[in-house]
Amino acid sequence: MRKELLYAKIHKDTPGYIVYIFFPPSGAETGPGKAVLEIRKFKPYIKEFFKRADIFLLCICIISSIFGITMIEKAVTGMYEGGWNMSEPAKYLTVQIASMLIGIVAFVLLTVIDVDLIAQQWKLLMMLDLVLLVALVLLGEDDGTGNKSWIRFAGIGIQPSEVIKVIYVIVAAKQMTYLKEYRDINSFISVVQMAAHFLLIFGAIVVVSSDLGSASILLGIFLIMFFVIGARLYWFAAGGAAVAAAIPLLWNYFLKDYQKQRLIAPYDPSIDPDGWGITWQTTQSKLTLASGRLTGVEEGHSPSIFTGKHTDFIFSCVGENLGMIGCIAVILLLMIIIIHCVRVGLKSGRTFDMLVCIGVAAAVTFQTFINIGMNIGITPVIGITLPFFSYGGSSMVTMFGAMGLVSGVKYKLKPEHFSLVY
Repeated sequence: MRKELLYAKIHKDTPGYIVYIFFPPSGAETGPGKAVLEIRKFKPYIKEFFKRADIFLLCICIISSIFGITMIEKAVTGMYEGGWNMSEPAKYLTVQIASMLIGIVAFVLLTVIDVDLIAQQWKLLMMLDLVLLVALVLLGEDDGTGNKSWIRFAGIGIQPSEVIKVIYVIVAAKQMTYLKEYRDINSFISVVQMAAHFLLIFGAIVVVSSDLGSASILLGIFLIMFFVIGARLYWFAAGGAAVAAAIPLLWNYFLKDYQKQRLIAPYDPSIDPDGWGITWQTTQSKLTLASGRLTGVEEGHSPSIFTGKHTDFIFSCVGENLGMIGCIAVILLLMIIIIHCVRVGLKSGRTFDMLVCIGVAAAVTFQTFINIGMNIGITPVIGITLPFFSYGGSSMVTMFGAMGLVSGVKYKLKPEHFSLVY
């Protein structure tokens, strides 16, 4: 029996490329040495991709990731040689490099696939959120911080909240665009709908996984997108009053004792006066940062060893090895990414595309601020990674995917008229 081979044809009928997979006719030439995939005019499409995609953004992300991998190597090598109970450094580097490569593939796919087509399937995206949350309930594991935020199988760990954040940006952008263009964005019903969507995802993450870090990033994304879409300031005042009224209830009946201590530890020295308790990581991080001074420690210096140095506290490793200059370089790279995302959104020509870019920029902004704040002791330690730099496959892949959404906005053809009139 003849074995059917999969072929692929690429058609340029829309701003994005649609790939059709089909079985070739019986007489098709499929002899040895012939490629299984028949790509018509392959080179022109590659040129078109590099011409229209956001290659600058991709390059900055890759530079940041490689920078991060070199720092991860420094951190895990020092910990391993110092007798820390962990796998060999090669494993961590392999995972991070593989995650970066998968992330680049995600970037390319989400560049050429129109995000409007993805947003049209918002019901399926919400169902995916539900599936991920149910999986956390059934299969979730504690990451050692009290957060049930990981699903592990076959030695691979996945953090569903990273995917949920990207899905939220897409669906929220779709919802807000509809309400702005077809309803009154500042009407009570519109605000309730947007708030209900946010609170549903926010509450589910907190209840299911106790992951205050991911929940706080979602809050930042919602507030920035809500402001940019044209919400009046009185809605922020009303929301602030509601939160203030709810804090005693949340504090007394929902937050666990260790969560309460984490949240106030940076601001109340009496909780851990000697720095060996709940603030131990932050204390070690600050000492590590200080040891690097301006240009990093001298060769032969014994590196500091503490939990999370290659993940949430990778910024301290940068300061240790490259000093203040290295820390400034990290901040500048992330600022370039944030500003570029905002710029692409403002130039996009469509409200939906603008909101997607702003949402992605907000996620990177809040993650960067909270993570660096954790490292220098001004924000609570709530398990936030530094985008592109911290060790973590889920964070790396989803962050590249989010950047792919921004690149996809640049990739599309622009409408002739657009304004941000509230």
